[in-house]
Amino acid sequence: MAKSNNKSGSQFANWMAPILDCLRSVGGEAPPQEVTDWIGEKLSVPMTLREAVNEKSGQNKLYSQVSFARKYLVWEGLLDGSKHGVWVLTPKGAKTFLTPGQENTIVKKWVAYWTKVKKEKEAESQNTPDSAPEFIDAVPPDDVEELDLLAVLRSLSPGGFERICQRLLRAHGFERVVVTGGSHDWGIDGMGVVQINAFVSFKVLFQCKKYKGTVARRDVGDFRNAMDGRADKGIILTTGTFSAEARAEAERPGAKPVELVDGEKLVLMFESKGLGVKPKTGFNIDHEFFEQFK
Repeated sequence: MAKSNNKSGSQFANWMAPILDCLRSVGGEAPPQEVTDWIGEKLSVPMTLREAVNEKSGQNKLYSQVSFARKYLVWEGLLDGSKHGVWVLTPKGAKTFLTPGQENTIVKKWVAYWTKVKKEKEAESQNTPDSAPEFIDAVPPDDVEELDLLAVLRSLSPGGFERICQRLLRAHGFERVVVTGGSHDWGIDGMGVVQINAFVSFKVLFQCKKYKGTVARRDVGDFRNAMDGRADKGIILTTGTFSAEARAEAERPGAKPVELVDGEKLVLMFESKGLGVKPKTGFNIDHEFFEQFK
C-alpha cells in the first residue's frame, strides 16, 4: 500500500496513490467520503488533520485535499470523471501504482498545461497582462470549486434549508412530513412517516445542518438523545461532511440508528428526483488526447 510520504511539492499530491489503492481495494469505485475515510484509517492520518476545518471555506481539510488530488487523477486518465458522486478507476488507473516522484510530476504537468491554456485564452481576448503570472506549484486545495447546487443550498436561510429538506423527503416517498424546528426544538427540525407496506410504517425525525464544515460525533449523539422515545429512526441532513467518529456513532451497535446525508449525497438526492435542477447534455474534453497533437 502506498504511504503518504511526499516530503516536497504539493501536500494534496500525497493522496493520489492512496486514492488509487482505496478504489482497487473496494472493487473499483466508491463515494468520495468513503475514500477519504479509508485513507484516514489505513494511513493512520492524525486526528488533528482528519478533524481540521479550513477557517476560510469551512471545509474539512483532509476531504478538500483528497478531492483536489482526485482532479489531477481524472486529468491524467487514472479516474473516470464522468460520474458524479462516485469515484471510478479507469483500466489505466487500476494498473497504475504511483510513487511520490510521479505524483509531483503529474501535478507539475497539469499546472503547466492549465497555465498555458489560461494564457492562450487571455491572449485571444486581448486581455493579456503586461507580465506573465508567477508560476505556482498548484492552486491551494481550499480553492476547490464547489458544486453549484451545494453552493445554492448553503446560501439558503436556516428555515429555508429545513423547508427544502422537507420537500426532498416528500419527493423520496416520505409522508406527513412537517417542519417543527424552533427555538426549543432540542435538535429536532421535523418529522415524517415512511410507509413500508400496507401493514408496516415507522416514524422518522430529521435534523438539518446548513454547514460548510464537519458534523462531529457529539452532534450525532445529541440528536439521538433528543429523539429518544419519539421515533423509530433519525436522519441528519447537512451541506457539509461528517467526521469518521460521527459516522461510527451513527452506526453504534445497540443504539437507535441514525442515517447521515452529507453534501455529496444531498446533491445526488436532488438530482435523482429532478428537484430544483434541470438536465443538461454535453461532452467532457479529453485533454490528454489532444496533447499528442500539440
